[in-house]
Amino acid sequence: MTRRGARRNPTADPGACPCGSGLPYADCCAPVHRGESTTATAEAVMRSRFSAFAVGDADYLVRSWHSTTRPARLRLDPGQRWTRLEILGTDRGGLFDSEGTVEFRAHYREAGRPGTLDERSRFVRENGRWVYLDALPE
Repeated sequence: MTRRGARRNPTADPGACPCGSGLPYADCCAPVHRGESTTATAEAVMRSRFSAFAVGDADYLVRSWHSTTRPARLRLDPGQRWTRLEILGTDRGGLFDSEGTVEFRAHYREAGRPGTLDERSRFVRENGRWVYLDALPE
């Protein structure tokens, strides 16, 4: 697994993409969420999914979920606010791969309290697009 330094979501710019890229949301994950562009790597789809949680885009989350594991319905918790994403490492998931894993830590606030979700997610290509398959057991 490749280790990388954590990338913080810049909080000084309220228009910054929640994925932590440093780009404006309008130029980063928003076109992916609207279906105007696609993600090139497993890490990129992970970042776009985190941003979708942060902005409340349940439709994109369902579309970016593998057809065999996606829920029939997805309801986001309005009391949970996703605040920052750290990519801890990746294994494959590049331009020429068909599968890959992304280890991440997602920060959130719920009922005024901070929390984190640590996960190793598995991504695969389905119909040529990167999609979330499932979380690997610890």
